[in-house]
Amino acid sequence: MINVPTMVWIDEGGRIVRPNDVAVTNDLFKDFTGVESGPRMAALREWARDGTLPADAGDPRAELMMPTAEEQLARAEFTLAWFLHRNGRPGAAARHFQRAGELSPFDWTIRRASMPIRGVDPMGSVEMADLMSEWIQAGRPYYRPRGSSPAN
Repeated sequence: MINVPTMVWIDEGGRIVRPNDVAVTNDLFKDFTGVESGPRMAALREWARDGTLPADAGDPRAELMMPTAEEQLARAEFTLAWFLHRNGRPGAAARHFQRAGELSPFDWTIRRASMPIRGVDPMGSVEMADLMSEWIQAGRPYYRPRGSSPAN
């Protein structure tokens, strides 16, 4: 998963029945995601209540968005950075956090998640504002909500 907010449906047996999707529990992020919560929450409630999956629920394995080689390397860089940071090597960690962000520039899980680890307030920092600006200028790359056309 590279973006938030996101939702995955997992059944009682631990199986993914609907892979990650832009979905939220309320409309707080509607302007950000372009997604209304109502239809998705109604579908989730129906599935929880009587096991009915939405009409657009296909084969979850076929719909998984597999990471690219760069995204996989970015995750490895992030993991190494986190390890280095926890073990008292913040300088070395910083280089790997930066490299992770370069490899996967719009992976919010990497870029935003590294901020508090590095002592940066993600909600009130210039770094977060810069990330938002970059993301907007790139056309808001994001997960494609189910039922929509492919992202730009």
